[in-house]
Amino acid sequence: MADHLSDVIVFVEVARAGSFTLAADRLGLTKSAVSKTISRLEERLGDRLLTRSTRRLALTASGDAYLASCVAALDILRDAEEALGGHEASPKGRLRMDMPSAFGRRVLVPLLADLCLAHPALQLTLSFTDRLIDPIEEGVDLVIRFGRTADTSGLVAKTLVEFPQHICASPAYLARRGTPEHLEDLDRHNCLVGSRRGAPLRWSVRKDSTDLRISPPPTHQIEDGEAIIAMAVAGLGLCQMPAPLVRDQLASGALVPVLEAFRGPDVPVQAVWPGTRQASPRVRFLVDRLAEHGRAGLLG
Repeated sequence: MADHLSDVIVFVEVARAGSFTLAADRLGLTKSAVSKTISRLEERLGDRLLTRSTRRLALTASGDAYLASCVAALDILRDAEEALGGHEASPKGRLRMDMPSAFGRRVLVPLLADLCLAHPALQLTLSFTDRLIDPIEEGVDLVIRFGRTADTSGLVAKTLVEFPQHICASPAYLARRGTPEHLEDLDRHNCLVGSRRGAPLRWSVRKDSTDLRISPPPTHQIEDGEAIIAMAVAGLGLCQMPAPLVRDQLASGALVPVLEAFRGPDVPVQAVWPGTRQASPRVRFLVDRLAEHGRAGLLG
């Protein structure tokens, strides 16, 4: 039975990594050992779990269903051990967390550092991406994202805090191109917009008491929030960013807010994690602490 559990752990890592080589590196095994483990598991189950090509691995329909069951089972085992060995006030073990680049580095990392100092048994694996990810597929315990998460099977979301958003530009850009007074003026401006899978993201505004999502000219499409701010400061165009990310630039005058009369609804910061059941103790602890910081005004 112990061998069966080891095989399951290897399979989950291979499925998440999409590569024998990457999974082997993560598990501290050889690529050959990982490949043999998958073959042994498939033989025992009597079904093909993965399709193999020279470029990548892909789950079969059976593999996809088996992965969901394996992840759920491993989560239950992990949570059972945590429930026996720890308390919510003293989290321990590793938590994998993904967060937006600029917000993560500027706001969350200092708070997480304080939490780790107070709870040395807590270990973090941090990644920084501005694109949406599937925490189940990526093997991430907790994802922090701006915006409201659409209803998605297998995911749970909690709003930590909400921030106003500002459309802003550098004084040099506004001196060169003029200051927009109406939303229609955006069509004559350069805009720095976020991007997801090659598609430009829309901006949130409010006009005549109605919340709208508009598509400004995507002069530059950028997947990194820090880069958007840097390009706006450099005078390349208008951007829309949550208040905490441009607070210093607005205070120093490096950026100037425009179209404030059309400022849209506040954008939520949400914690998202996998699971149709109660969150694991580590995730629950961290979400609760971040929510407390949000209520205390420490997330912005």
